[in-house]
Amino acid sequence: MKHIITALVENKPGVLARIVGLISGRGYNIETLNVGPTQDPAVSKMTLVVPGDDHVLEQVTLQVGKLIDVISVTDVTGARHLDRELILVEVATDSVAQRAEVLDLAALFKAAVAAVTERSVTLQMVGSLDVVADFMLLLKPCKILDLSRSGQIAVARGEG
Repeated sequence: MKHIITALVENKPGVLARIVGLISGRGYNIETLNVGPTQDPAVSKMTLVVPGDDHVLEQVTLQVGKLIDVISVTDVTGARHLDRELILVEVATDSVAQRAEVLDLAALFKAAVAAVTERSVTLQMVGSLDVVADFMLLLKPCKILDLSRSGQIAVARGEG
């Protein structure tokens, strides 16, 4: 099972390295990691996707929570939450028909055209992991020249 863990951390040099070192040092893998500032410039939010059972989740949240620069750690996997991933994908389009096919697929998934050249189209798409996986599956017959994925980000949903 994949667990989505969010952590609010002090925005200081070395915090990310300490957290990654702690998790990897215990033999756990981080599938995706995303870090960015919050509305408070002194605080950053980390979103980690960690595969493993409930024991792995418990160890990761407990150990990360003990670090001095960590403000809070939350497992949002089982809670109400929204999650998204951003992808940028450059697809070869050697013919007009192929370009039209790629653009039709992009329209179906509400992907935006980020760049166009004579022989390729770069698409930008945001969606849940399932939607991104479906989009990538349908792009599989195309020649993908480049792909960049942000990793999953998540926010807990309140009750109001």
